[in-house]
Amino acid sequence: MIQPKVLKGFRDSVPSQEIIKKQVISTLERDFSLHGFVPIDTPVLEYTEVLLGKGGGETDKQIFHFADNGGRDVALRFDLTVPFARFMAGHLNELALPFKRFHIAKVWRGENPQKGRFREFFQCDFDIVGIDSAYADIEILSMMHSALSSLGLQRFTIRVAHRGLFNAFLSHIGCLAQSVEILRIVDKLRKIGSAEVESQLQEITKSPQAATAILSYIDAESSDDPLETLSVLSALAGGEQEHTQRMRTIFSMLGQLGIAGNFSIDPSITRGLDYYTGVVYETFLDDLPEIGSICSGGRYNDLASLYTKEHLPGVGSSIGLDRLLAALEELDSPLIQDVASSDVIILNQNENHRYHYHRVAAQLRESGVRCDVYIADKKQVAQFKYAEQNRIPYAILFSEEDVLRGTCTLRHLATRNDMPDLTLSQVVENIERTR
Repeated sequence: MIQPKVLKGFRDSVPSQEIIKKQVISTLERDFSLHGFVPIDTPVLEYTEVLLGKGGGETDKQIFHFADNGGRDVALRFDLTVPFARFMAGHLNELALPFKRFHIAKVWRGENPQKGRFREFFQCDFDIVGIDSAYADIEILSMMHSALSSLGLQRFTIRVAHRGLFNAFLSHIGCLAQSVEILRIVDKLRKIGSAEVESQLQEITKSPQAATAILSYIDAESSDDPLETLSVLSALAGGEQEHTQRMRTIFSMLGQLGIAGNFSIDPSITRGLDYYTGVVYETFLDDLPEIGSICSGGRYNDLASLYTKEHLPGVGSSIGLDRLLAALEELDSPLIQDVASSDVIILNQNENHRYHYHRVAAQLRESGVRCDVYIADKKQVAQFKYAEQNRIPYAILFSEEDVLRGTCTLRHLATRNDMPDLTLSQVVENIERTR
């Protein structure tokens, strides 16, 4: 016998988990579509050179790559952004710009598994490509706010920074040449703490003064007024910057949209990947900060240059779906309560009425009611157990008279409360009322 084991960092998804995941995905897809974003898909496998072209740093070490049967060096995608850049280069003539896409699919990274973090996991990306504008940045940020709100989340903070402004600061203190290493160290702040960050910064910059200055920048006192915080950061960077103006426009518009309360400026947000060039952001749940960022991204104006001579500036964000689902479960969100396989099940009380059961089920489904029909020939106790295991809230029972009259009994399984002599329209009304 082969032991039915699963690789470390990978997992099966049972129906109760998959139902919730599909509900979340469906909610997000609807919200993206309402904002004019369209779906795409890309291959799971890419040439390794395509994926490693601009990953950088830790990502290169975490990628799953191997030689396929044809001897080609291929790899599993580690995110959905780099394949999207390759996609844009290959399909540029077919797409209208600016192009707004969303993509929900699995990615793979060989990192250490932990709570809400796996080696195989879902990402949910949404991007705008073909325009470098504060209003595209605002569109993505407001889309993040809308997506999380549509999932019933209210207490979250989207922390925003700007890589260009940080680089201007590094240039001002004479450390721009080490910017890539510094960005990656700062990105680890929440994992390793400020003391270790300072130690690593001193090692990279060879200057305790520079390390102290960097810590002062990323720990700049945050004001309730983000525009005041921007003034502080500009002063540290040597004066007003074009990047500061971009951030002022963004936060001014967020205020006008009435959603600025969920946003803050956090100069410690840098994002570890090399391809970010402008605004960057991460999202934390106020009641569950330890789970980490559930939605992050930024502006990447040079990523597609690896694959095409066309200048294709872009901005986007990615929701870590598995981490989000773990958070929803931890917060006991109403979204995770509805894991029933169906709204109602028709019990098998008489083999001679099989046709009637299926005909009624078809009518209920046409009315939008998820209806299961018990197909095995077992006693009613087993049928009730089946309904319980699948968390089906209602059962329909037919007597001989019900079949003749076109009525039925609707039973609420949790309370054992029976509602006899109902027409199908009344059944639908009762189920809809309690959804």
